[in-house]
Amino acid sequence: MTLPMPSPAAQQSSANLQTLLAEEIKKYGNWIPFSRFMELVLYAPQYGYYTGGSHKIGNDGDFITAPTLTPLFARTLARQLQELLPQTAGNIYEFGAGTGQLAADLLNNLSNSINRYYIIEISPELAARQKDLIQTLAPQAAQKIVHLSALPETFDGIIIGNEVLDAMPVEIIRKDEGGSFEHVGVCLENDRFTYSARPLHDLQLSALASLYFPKISPPYTSELHPQQYAFIRTLASRLEHGCMIFIDYGFDAAQYYHPQRNQGTLIGHYRHHVIHNPFDFIGLADLTAHVNFTDIAQAGTDAGLDLIGYLPQSHFLLNLGITELLAQTGQPDSAAYIREAAAVQKLIDQHEMGELFKVIAFGKNINIDWTGFCFGDICHKL
Repeated sequence: MTLPMPSPAAQQSSANLQTLLAEEIKKYGNWIPFSRFMELVLYAPQYGYYTGGSHKIGNDGDFITAPTLTPLFARTLARQLQELLPQTAGNIYEFGAGTGQLAADLLNNLSNSINRYYIIEISPELAARQKDLIQTLAPQAAQKIVHLSALPETFDGIIIGNEVLDAMPVEIIRKDEGGSFEHVGVCLENDRFTYSARPLHDLQLSALASLYFPKISPPYTSELHPQQYAFIRTLASRLEHGCMIFIDYGFDAAQYYHPQRNQGTLIGHYRHHVIHNPFDFIGLADLTAHVNFTDIAQAGTDAGLDLIGYLPQSHFLLNLGITELLAQTGQPDSAAYIREAAAVQKLIDQHEMGELFKVIAFGKNINIDWTGFCFGDICHKL
């Protein structure tokens, strides 16, 4: 398979990032944990995948997200948010806002119910694009947008994150043939980046590996997600009143750490192609790992939140009436209906996004019957 070549400017940006990575690795004795490598690849100032200037999402980017597929995704989600907003201060806090499409669509559907729509975004370039798109698509409500580059001290409202957890750096752990745990990192070998494993000494990671890997025959390699856990704990500790909804691809722990999934879930996305070598197209390809939703549920409940529900995306959207909204787009033989029907099929089909993507929600001082979780909840699997 021949992948598209990056532009000269993109190649130069990647070269600059590789220089930065090499300096970091040499600084620490020719070894850094993979989580640090992934953090720099994705978020290094100016050159990282999310902090550089290239388009990441959409037909001209590297991958498609649900909000960019169809506005029906946001219209359906808005039905759930409409039930929740009156019980809060009316604020929405979005992480991983991407192009700003979801924010624009939610503002158009909920503008009378929203007090402020906060977007937490560390990339100035992405924030600028989001502002432009929202001003174009939702001009009457654009003034409700507030961009933040750091976490607020407290939250009162609804925290949402669509495909944000999977973009957090992961630790790679290997169980060797003797049953010992190794910490997988990155080193330089003949001026090239490569994997390098060392004995695992970190007590927190050792405890997690012992929790998730105990019955698996070696050799076995997979990811641990302490940054995701810490992120959820931090948000939960600052949530005074409201809820959190995260939508992402992943599994419960039993599925995630299945013996047959012995190489983990780490993949890259480059121009709508999947790449398996994280050292290809450095800074130009997205690196991502699936979410361990058992870990996410544990983080939220450890912080005192109510676990509202956990279920496949297909059930969540169907519970909220996405097919009813689809029927309103036009006659079944119209171009508009056919286009939207194809997008909805991708969102709910079990072989597309419907089964792999999950929705998990937490609440604090919220008292409603959540329509999105009325059927198909699988919390028992967590």
